[in-house]
Amino acid sequence: MKIAVPNKGRLHDPTLDLLDRAGLAVEAGSDRQLYADTVDPDVSVLFARAADIPEYVADGAADLGITGYDQHRESRVENVSDLLDLEYGSCRLVLAAPEDGEIETPDDLDGRTVATEFPTVTAGYFDGREIDVDVVEVTGATELTPHVEMADAIVDITSTGTTLRMNHLAVVDEVLDSSVRLFARDDVAETRDVERVATALRSVLDASGKRYVMLNVDESDRPAVEEVLPGMGGPTVMDVEGEESVAVHAVVDERDVFATVAELKDVGARDVLVTEIERLVR
Repeated sequence: MKIAVPNKGRLHDPTLDLLDRAGLAVEAGSDRQLYADTVDPDVSVLFARAADIPEYVADGAADLGITGYDQHRESRVENVSDLLDLEYGSCRLVLAAPEDGEIETPDDLDGRTVATEFPTVTAGYFDGREIDVDVVEVTGATELTPHVEMADAIVDITSTGTTLRMNHLAVVDEVLDSSVRLFARDDVAETRDVERVATALRSVLDASGKRYVMLNVDESDRPAVEEVLPGMGGPTVMDVEGEESVAVHAVVDERDVFATVAELKDVGARDVLVTEIERLVR
């Protein structure tokens, strides 16, 4: 099983960190390597440009790929399935034009020029609105093109909008919301090996923002504790050897821990322990 992952850029480190937390840590090697093993002998990684990953998966060079949804849409490959939103690398593909200029709506661009690094997505956006534009593909510094009269507007990636504001550009419309996804080739998407990897990654996402709470409580106070700690399908309750008390375990949202612990103490809980959860397999 080969997983194609970004070889550099803003998605590289978060992707390797996710694999590590999922139990698929990439073993150390050269920074220029194309392939690397993971701690699982059945899983290896292929390092590639984020934009090329959908094509690598579609062509069979890799079984799975981790890259942005925007790259998948731009690639135009048809035999690749979107399996899982990995919930990082969020950004927007936006239509933007010079501040205080003539372009206030997408319709204002009819017969004009738009520069972008995403010509396929951009053309599809305007075709869907029956707006006739000339799409010019550029490979960098897209935000400069309106100021050097190469284009009337741009379609570009933004996370916070800071770069657009610095270049005196205003958002006209949102073209696409994107985040990093797990993709698989259609012919392997439902296989056991792919599901194994998807489950491992999903378990990290499900554990995010959760805490494991453990406590002891007298049997007589157990009903009150269970009211405070409903848990996932109810808390786990176990007898404590040699005592007239029980141990109660439950998963709690991180944002609720402070209030929950205070309520537990009020109803008789003691020896309360709160720990992080690395993975949560449902």
